[in-house]
This record gives sequence, structure tokens and C-alpha cells, in this order.
Amino acid sequence: MDKVFIGEHLLPGHLGQFFIILAFGSALFATISYFFATTNKNPLDNTWRNMGRIGFLANTVSVIGIGVCLFYIIYNHLFEYHYAWAHSSRTLPVYYIISSYWEGQEGSFWLWAFWQAVLGNVLLWKAKSWESPVLTVVSLSQTLLASMLIGVELFGTRVGSSPFILLRQAIEAPIFSQPDYLKFIKDGNGLNPLLQNYWMVIHPPTLFLGFASMVVPFAYAIAGLWTKRYKEWVQPAITYSLFSVMILGTGIIMGSFWAYESLNFNGFWAWDPVENASVIPWLTLIGAVHVLIVYKNTGQAYFTAMFLTLISFVLVLYASFLTRSGILGETSVHAFTDLGMFAHLVIDVLIFLAIAIVLVAIRWKELPISKKDEETYSREFWMFVGAVFLGLSCFHLVVVTSIPVWNAMFGTKLAPPTEPIKFYNVFQSGFAFVITLLAGFTQFLKYKKTDTTRFFITTLVYFVFALLVTALVIYVTGIYHNNWIFMLVTLGAVYSVLANAKVLADVFKGKIKLAGSAVAHIGFGLLLIGAVIAAGTSNVVSINKSGMVEVAGFDKVADVRENIMLYKNEPVTMGKYKVTYIGDSLAAPNHYFKVNYQTFDATGKVLENFILKPNAQANEKMGLVATPDTKHYLFHDLYTHVTAAPIKDDINKGAGAGAHEEINDDKNYDPPIVNLISVGDTIHYRDGAIVLKSLNAGAQVQNIPLGKNDVSVGAKLEILTHGKVYQSEPVYMIKGGSGFDFARKVEDAGLKLRLSKINPQNGKVEITVYQQPESKKAYIVMKAIEFPYINFFWSGTIIMVIGFLLSIFRRNKELKAV
Repeated sequence: MDKVFIGEHLLPGHLGQFFIILAFGSALFATISYFFATTNKNPLDNTWRNMGRIGFLANTVSVIGIGVCLFYIIYNHLFEYHYAWAHSSRTLPVYYIISSYWEGQEGSFWLWAFWQAVLGNVLLWKAKSWESPVLTVVSLSQTLLASMLIGVELFGTRVGSSPFILLRQAIEAPIFSQPDYLKFIKDGNGLNPLLQNYWMVIHPPTLFLGFASMVVPFAYAIAGLWTKRYKEWVQPAITYSLFSVMILGTGIIMGSFWAYESLNFNGFWAWDPVENASVIPWLTLIGAVHVLIVYKNTGQAYFTAMFLTLISFVLVLYASFLTRSGILGETSVHAFTDLGMFAHLVIDVLIFLAIAIVLVAIRWKELPISKKDEETYSREFWMFVGAVFLGLSCFHLVVVTSIPVWNAMFGTKLAPPTEPIKFYNVFQSGFAFVITLLAGFTQFLKYKKTDTTRFFITTLVYFVFALLVTALVIYVTGIYHNNWIFMLVTLGAVYSVLANAKVLADVFKGKIKLAGSAVAHIGFGLLLIGAVIAAGTSNVVSINKSGMVEVAGFDKVADVRENIMLYKNEPVTMGKYKVTYIGDSLAAPNHYFKVNYQTFDATGKVLENFILKPNAQANEKMGLVATPDTKHYLFHDLYTHVTAAPIKDDINKGAGAGAHEEINDDKNYDPPIVNLISVGDTIHYRDGAIVLKSLNAGAQVQNIPLGKNDVSVGAKLEILTHGKVYQSEPVYMIKGGSGFDFARKVEDAGLKLRLSKINPQNGKVEITVYQQPESKKAYIVMKAIEFPYINFFWSGTIIMVIGFLLSIFRRNKELKAV
């Protein structure tokens, strides 16, 4: 007889698993139906097509059903399910619960399937004569994605990983032998602190929409080969490819925002293998877009256009393999761990790669490949060259990022780059320089043939102008202090911006159709300028001139030189700033540190006064996980990051300034100093002074009532330390013939004060001062960095997206006209 476990909510899990099976079955049914609809020779028979529609709509409903069940489980903290326990907790606000939804592999696979279902429904509405062959490919992709979520044993091999598996099924432990084990599961494992950022609420959905959308141009290319409509697929593929490039590029940049605001590698791009995996297919699809446009306008470079379109989606699948198989576990800080789907992921890549190779091989002799060479001075020739360099850039990223794959396949022991940022920056900057030059001077070329004299004159004029502008930029920003390759990239980017600005100016002469590409190129150029300047001229502001940090274990030379230690309420000069750690606040699970920045003019007048609030979590597994805060200026950002702080998981929620009742913690203070003083006298101590302002007869202590013969006196004290003033009132009470004193703490001053005796004869009182030692004082260690001209990076991104949108509108209009 099966054991009955108390408190488990099995219905949402059973319902969710039913939807997974339905999603797989309906997607497979849609694939088969659309396949036969495509091969059906009777144009009047729509039976198979209609069955395919039913199957795909059923798949859409089931995918939504999976999402609803999973969200219900996570939102209601049903920790009997492994996914909810592993990725969420009761302390998470709703928006971070949404992030936990796709923290795990299963949730991210669902997100991919959801977006693909949405796009499939758009195709049901818009694809028209392309519906059957295109939806065959999309449905096949949905089938494979659903198989990733099934989580069943088949011939001794586990297929997929279900998000609805129970905790007791996922983990073997004695506790699960008890029917009431749930009463011991008080909370979930929580969300990775690095992912607790608003960008992680919107970055993954955008990124996965980009990944999902890349199946559409692939499906059109396959459909064109399959149905022998070799030329017709190009026009719709351009529109959908532009959409994919725009969305995936936006998702990648959102990841840069997240890295910039949440990670501590001091920038927006670290060439992590997972970052590379996302940018690889983006590069090839950009190349595909340009060559598709070349073919549409000239009939040239058909095979290259088709190859780049096909390989882009295959590379998306390969990127998924890299990040999900666990093979990058040693080289990436945020790759998924292996869920036993290594072979499954490989098969996914091979299926679509095989489909593309087989169809190209079968149709090879029929492909409309031009035998005529392009004119050297034609736009299509140099757009083709640009696509080649994008391909080479991608190839370099693939080869180096895949080093763990080569080692696994061939038993080699190749080591990844020891300094990946420098390594990738040099190589990829070289490619960027060539590509930006091409994006510039191709604007002065025409399709098929160009007036060479006019071309050379125009190109030379703009290049000389770009040299002058670049020289000014290099001088003003100080890039010349860094790698020469950064100066080359700046030149190429400036040249591209100027050349495309000229094209954009022509829009006002009636050439409106050119606006999209010009705006996108300008945006990309500005993005590169901002990236190069920010990365090449960022400077650490928090220079530690003492060469030491008084924190145990904080002994790395580089860290010490670039980090300063701030004791609470003790100002420190840091470059042009005076910085003061002034307090804390707690918004579980984050501990926020308030750092006051001030700048002054020559007369001492305050010019700036602002507070940054970097935060941190004390994580059991990861140690101190800190999130920076940034002050944004027009021409630079000031980035502040806490690198060490004495916080624990059980942060004292009452910490901060103010009076506290007596706690027997004298051991946390230096030996007390007893002072016998009168009203108006001053006590001098290590960090300031204490003035007895007055005595308060009848002072109240919480809810302790005073009897007829009881006496209560409060000493009103004013504490002056590091330019700040605090008030405190320790109390001495005689109640029932016995004497009591009630100490008061002034946390921000590191003091505990007692009114320990009253002498009525001479009007003096005894004030006992307890002061925290330096080692017990509240402190933080922080790093501050300035990123000059970073706004060029962010504004360039927005401008580039606008350019893509304009291009999509243009191509969509052309598609409707066909």
C-alpha cells in the first residue's frame, strides 16, 4: 500500500504533468499533420492543414496550462515540489517570484516553448501559403522542447526533466520516509541573490523571445528548399530575421544592464561563455540579414544568405547545449548545471542540422546560385565581405568558447584564455573595426555598379573628417593611455556614424526607405564608442593610499589598492569626494548600506550631496553577495560596490541609530570609563565629546510605574562625534528601596551610556561610558569606479533598436505589396 504523505498538494502537479504530455503529443500531431499537408498534391484538400492547426492550437493551450500550474505552485509556496523549493522562498516579493520561474532549466525551456507557441500563432494568421511547411518546422521544434520537460524513464534513459517532480522524488533523505515530512520544510532554497534584480525579471523573457523567433527565418529557408520556392522565402525571412536580431540584441543588452548593475566584475561585458553563447547566433543572423537583402536586390550570394539563415538557428540550439549540458561548469559563472540531458541536447542540435544539410544536398543543383561575379565597386560585394567578417567573428567565439567541448570530444587538455577579457577584446575589436568601416563606406556605394571617382572622393572626405573627430575623442577621453586597438575601433565607429548620418540626412530629401538601416548603423556605432571608452578609460576612484584594509582575509593586493574601509559616521576623503558610511536599512533579504557622497568648491561650499545605497546578502553558499548602486551623470557613471561588510543571514533588524534598552553585552566594548560630572560639563572620549545638558526628574522607563516613594532621574546627554550630534538619556531609578540603572545605546556613535550614581550633596552624577573598540565598530569596505561616457553605450542601444523597427516596418510593407 502506498504511503500517504500529509499536506501534499498533488493536483496542480498532476495537472501540470498532464499538460506536458499533451504539449508533446499535440506538437507531434501538428508536425505530422503539417508534414502531410505540405506533401499533399491536392490543393483543394485542406484536411491535413486543418488537423495541423488543431494540433498547434492544442499545443498552445497546453503550454499555457503548464505555465499556470507551475506559477500556482511557486506563488503558493508548495515546497513539496522540487522546483518551487529549489528556486523560490517565502521572503521573495512577487516580481522575484517571477524571476525564480525561469531560474531553473525547466522554467526556461517552458519560456522558450511559450514564445515559440505565440510566434506559431502569428504564423497561423500571417503565413498564408507558407503555413504548412513553415509550421511543420516550428511544430517539430515545439515537440523537442516539450520532450525536454517530460521527465520520464524510457528504456532505462531519462527523457527530459519535469518541473512538477516532487521534492521527495528528487532528493533521497531519511526525512522523506516520514508521512509528515512537510512540517519540517519551512522555506525554499531561495533565488540566487545575483538574480534578484529587476533586469532579471525582463531580461530572460526578452532573450528567450529572441531565441524562439530565430526558428522562423530558419523555417522559411527550410520551407523554400522543401517546396522548391527557392526565391520566394527570402522576403518574409528578411522581416522575421530583422525582428529576431532586434529582440535578441535587446535581450543581450539587457543582460549587460544586469551585469552592470548587479555583478562585481566592474562592467557590462566580461566575455563569459554564456554571454558568448547568446551573441554567437546574433552575429550570424545579422550577417544573414545583410546578405538576404543583397540577394533580394541583385540576385547575388544566394547560398551565403541561405547558409547564414540556417546556421543561425542551429547555433541557437548549440548555444543552448553549451549553457545547459553542464559542459561549461568549469569556465562559466552562470551556466546551468547538467540535468542528465547531455545526449538529449546533442540530438536536438543534430536533428535540425541534419534537416538543413540533407535538404541543401538534395536541392543543390537547383539552387539559384549566380555564376556572375559581383562588381568590386558595388554595395553587394562589400556587404558580402561584411557578412564574412561577422562569420569570422562568430567562428572565433565558437572555437574558443567550445574549448571544453573539444576537450570532451577529443580527450585534449586545452586551457581557456587565462585573461579572457583582454583576449577577446583584442580579437573582437579587430573584427569590429573592419565591420564598422564597411558599415560606413558601403553607404557611398550603389547596387551593381558605382561611379568610382565620386565614391573615392566622398569616402576620403568623410574618412579624413572621421580621423579629426576621432583624434578629438581620443584626446578628450584619454583612450590613448590604453590599447591601440581601442583607438582603431573608435575610428571605425565614428566613421560609421558620420557616413550613416549623411544617409540619414538624405531621408529629408525623400529617401525615407533608407532611414532604418542608417539609424541602426548609427546606433551600433554609438554603442561601440560608449563600450570602448567606458571599458578603456574606466578608473577606480576608491584608491587606498594606506595600502591596507583592516578586515581578516581581505589580503589581495589588487583588492587592497582599490578598496577603502569606511567606519560608520567617519568621513573619508576619496578623490574629489568626501564619503561617509552613514547607516543601514533592511528590506529582506537585502541589507542596504547608505553611503553619503559630497563634493566641495575651493571655499568649502557643498557642490554635491547625494546618497548611494549598494546592498548585499550574506549567502550561506556564496558568502557576501553584493549589488552595486550607481549615480548617473550625463557624461559618466559613478559605480559603488560593497566588497566586505560584517553582516550575517540573521541581520539584526533593529540595527541603526537610536536608543536601546540595556543588553548585557559589556564584552563587546572597551573597559568602561567612569566620569563624575555636573550639568554643563563635558566628557571627552576617543571619537568625540559628551555634554550633560540637564537632569530630568521623573524620567519614564517604558511601562514601569513609579510609586509614591520611588525616584527616577534621566541624564540628558548630547553626543558630538565626526560632525554629527546624537541625543541620549540613560536613567537611574530607585524603586522599592533598591537602585537600578537603565543604559542607553547610541549605535551610530559606538557607545553605551549609564547613569550609574547620583550624588545629591554636591550635585554631581556618575556617567559610565562604554565605547566599542575599533574592531567592533560598524564598517564597510567599498570600491568606487567611474565609467566615462557610458551613456553612449545605452543610447546607442536604443537608437539601434529604433533603426531595426523602422527596417521591419519597411520590409513588412514590401511583403504586403508582394
